[in-house]
Amino acid sequence: MAGTLQTLFLIPPSTRTLSLPRGTPRFPSNHALFCCPSIAFKRNRSICRPVSALERPDQGDGNGDKVDPVSGSSSGLGLVKPLLDFATNNFLPLALVGGVALGLANPSLGCLADRYSLSKFSTFGIFIISGLTLRSGDIGAAAEAWPVGIFGLVSILMITPYFSKAILQMQLQPQEFVTGLAIFSCMPTTLSSGVALTQLAGGNSALALAMTLISNLLGILIVPFSISKFIADGVGVSVPTKQLFRSLVLTLLVPLILGKVLRESFKGLADFVDQNRKLFSKLSALFLSLVPWMQISRSRSLLLMVKPSIFLVAIGLGALLHVIFLAFNALTIWSLSAVTGGSKSIFLKKENASAFLLVASQKTLPVMVAVVEQLGGAFGESGLLVLPCVAAHLNQIIMDSFLVNLWFRKEISSKNAKAN
Repeated sequence: MAGTLQTLFLIPPSTRTLSLPRGTPRFPSNHALFCCPSIAFKRNRSICRPVSALERPDQGDGNGDKVDPVSGSSSGLGLVKPLLDFATNNFLPLALVGGVALGLANPSLGCLADRYSLSKFSTFGIFIISGLTLRSGDIGAAAEAWPVGIFGLVSILMITPYFSKAILQMQLQPQEFVTGLAIFSCMPTTLSSGVALTQLAGGNSALALAMTLISNLLGILIVPFSISKFIADGVGVSVPTKQLFRSLVLTLLVPLILGKVLRESFKGLADFVDQNRKLFSKLSALFLSLVPWMQISRSRSLLLMVKPSIFLVAIGLGALLHVIFLAFNALTIWSLSAVTGGSKSIFLKKENASAFLLVASQKTLPVMVAVVEQLGGAFGESGLLVLPCVAAHLNQIIMDSFLVNLWFRKEISSKNAKAN
């Protein structure tokens, strides 16, 4: 706004074009010199005076001091622009941190939103946006990258659950913190944040969608066996398979198909979405930030009951777990690419590698909460089981958002280097 006003008011007089009636040019030149100012003065009296005042370089501020309006406005813009650039480049982590801060400061609104299941609507919104932004060519790219998708599913559902054995060796009181993180490692990938981050990173979003949908649908069948094998030592665990399956279909698959149908049905809508992809990415990030806001609001009372030092240790364990997943999956990508063609391998393609790394390294919280609620206290207090996983869930999103931002900055730097 300041830049617009500056453009309107600070144009030098010599560059202004005076709009005159058609009859004016008929006057002789010596008359026109005297008639033009009088016409401008009478018709634009209220406009000319402010313009001439602003254009004076020696204007006073009322105290006898001279003020340069141009430099004053420029210095103001110079302060605002870096802040706006920082907010734009770090929109997702700022939105997530803002949601956490709001939940801690005033949990009542977040608890009200959670009571009305706003998290389901936010997930619904994220996958509608995913469907709207899903090009048909992206589906072909996902089909071509099917080996990456298969290894991603193997990592999510079969390999990373083995890390729960190592987690259970940790000694921490309350023990529910350790058990909760072990259960968390057996979960499928996140329902929305992996896809949203892949889109922000410019990765293969169709591949990320495919891994998210399939891992969560298969996870409903595999998770009970993983918990029984790695955590419960053979004790049977009752999981609401039918209810979870129906919920995932309604919140993931239906909005994705709906968004894609809308895109294919209305060409104008598809063009609008393609022209405003950054806007839709930010909207998806806002939907994503609603989840930690509600989770922190709901868990705030339990959080205040735990000693800060113990909870910080649990947060550190959750962050370490995610770093291990990232390192393992990065090593997997490198190893598979070395076996399947080196630099030309489909695993080393930037879009596929980013989708694999982000989606396969994250674990979902909503499914974990649903599973814990069905355990009936078999592994301890449900709230204490979930609490460290809330922190781990937030950690993985925030850490990966900074990772995506790092990739983004690196890509910009490489483009600038090539341009120079």
